[in-house]
Amino acid sequence: MDGKARLIIITGMSGAGKSTAANYFEDKGFFCIDNLPPFLLPKIATISSNGKGRYTDTAIVVDIRERDLLKDLIPVLDEMQQEDIEFEVLFLDADDKTIIKRYKETRRTHPFSGEMSLPEAIAKEREILADIKSRADYVIDNSQLLTREFLQELDNMILNKQYSSLVINIMSFGFKYGIPVESDLVFDVRFLPNPHYVPSLKNLTGKSQAVRNYIFRHEETGIFMDKLTDMLQFLIPQYIKEGKQHLIIAIGCTGGRHRSVAISNEIASRLKKEGHSVVCRHRDIAGK
Repeated sequence: MDGKARLIIITGMSGAGKSTAANYFEDKGFFCIDNLPPFLLPKIATISSNGKGRYTDTAIVVDIRERDLLKDLIPVLDEMQQEDIEFEVLFLDADDKTIIKRYKETRRTHPFSGEMSLPEAIAKEREILADIKSRADYVIDNSQLLTREFLQELDNMILNKQYSSLVINIMSFGFKYGIPVESDLVFDVRFLPNPHYVPSLKNLTGKSQAVRNYIFRHEETGIFMDKLTDMLQFLIPQYIKEGKQHLIIAIGCTGGRHRSVAISNEIASRLKKEGHSVVCRHRDIAGK
């Protein structure tokens, strides 16, 4: 990092990991404030930029708990931009199914739970937060991430030493479960030979060397990999030039267990060797 004071505003869906993120930033030496009314943000920014020690870097959680005040967040952010106050917005998200599961496991109540059902509350919250999400510098979908993977995402997206460089997130998925909505680029590898129909490989995944050997022994796989690598080598510098900080590449096969996993791992390995910051995860490898 360049030594400038950092002001990171953490927001997003209830149940998407804001508390975990706040704890993470606190462990990294940030001064953390939970549930701050938005109108106080400019004051905190001034203290952060002029302060010393623990007050230099600040992370602030702003969420739906103060919904009457939350509507002021975007106007406040506009005001801060006009005053050249530097800040970053991190939006944490998760799909409805995951959020409902987490609420059931923790037995916590949604901020809107006294007014409507949990699915209705989640839908209402998404509606309220839509504009804020569109303004975010970073969006992390925490639906399928283990805690360590979530923290790795924060490391790569927020605290990477080459802060202005592009972070590439490669995600394998199964078309039968839907295309990841957050994707920037989507590649369909269903044309490759399918290990699912080989009895000895069916119950393995694309992480297995046997599955990998089966997929990569076919000529079309090598040709595809070379062409895809060549295209990404062209595109990535263009994205960096544009100022893009996070690129999500989704690679899909039918079920998300074999071909897409093997191809994603290979692409991730090639890009890492070229010095790029890469996170690779497999959304549907466990099936549904």
